[in-house]
Amino acid sequence: MTAETLSAPAPAPAAFDPGAEAARATAAILHDTLHGTERGVVVDSPPGAGKSTLVVRAALELADAGRPLMVVAQTNAQVDDLVLRLAEKNPDLPVGRLHSSDADPYDKALDALENVRKSAKAADLAGQAVVLSTAAKWAHVKVDEPWRHAIVDEAYQMRSDSLLAVAGLFERALFVGDPGQLDPFATVGSEQWAGLAYDPSSSAVTTLLAHNPGLPQHRLPVSWRLPASASRLVSDAFYPYTPFRSGTDHGDRSLAFAVPSDGSGPDRVIDEAAAAGWGLLELPARHTPRTDPEAVRAVAAVVRRLLDREG
Repeated sequence: MTAETLSAPAPAPAAFDPGAEAARATAAILHDTLHGTERGVVVDSPPGAGKSTLVVRAALELADAGRPLMVVAQTNAQVDDLVLRLAEKNPDLPVGRLHSSDADPYDKALDALENVRKSAKAADLAGQAVVLSTAAKWAHVKVDEPWRHAIVDEAYQMRSDSLLAVAGLFERALFVGDPGQLDPFATVGSEQWAGLAYDPSSSAVTTLLAHNPGLPQHRLPVSWRLPASASRLVSDAFYPYTPFRSGTDHGDRSLAFAVPSDGSGPDRVIDEAAAAGWGLLELPARHTPRTDPEAVRAVAAVVRRLLDREG
């Protein structure tokens, strides 16, 4: 009879805790932002992972540390949303909204915020803890002393030439964006730069990392928007290098309707999405203009039917 060595069973892998994973990633990002020495920190975020929440929290912590901060977003709507979020989190924080000289340059909801100062001139906003504006507006600003910190929101929507236009305004920056979004576009031909490291039609993050490969890179690992039935598909298809998981598990979320399907294309795709987590509504192949009115009507029809069917 031979003696056999019995090995202990391997321990079961720890259960995935989406809240803990998200908190761990956020803590590392904030540490590098507040205490790192590199000129930039890059954060990749899937849809619904909390990009805006991260931007607001980083802005508040930089302001609490007494570090002058500028925030760069890509559209006026994005800027105004961040201003409202900052005011909600800290109504006493001195915030500057740098806007254009257009007739209606910002959301009128900002007029009710006593802590928000608005101006078309950056000099009027000196001394504010945080100043926010679009990349297009920042490109026209000249300063004697750069801001110590900047946050670039939706950085993958920003062309690299837009980043170049504002890079002299700050010493260090946090770049936050969604790498799965469509690349930024130019309304002029850019074929002569195709494939070059300084292609101005590339995203700000792509060009930044091409010239600064050693910058700290982080990713938000959890999507709170996509259910478990859809997150794996979207992650594999659009985020092969920055995978993520859903914040909920199979069975945690469901979608049901009070009104039955009418058999139309929008209703069929809605029912498929309710069952599988995602659905594809494909329109007939045809030549289209850049802004396709048929696609716009299809999206509107899906939304309309979601409302009509009382999901």
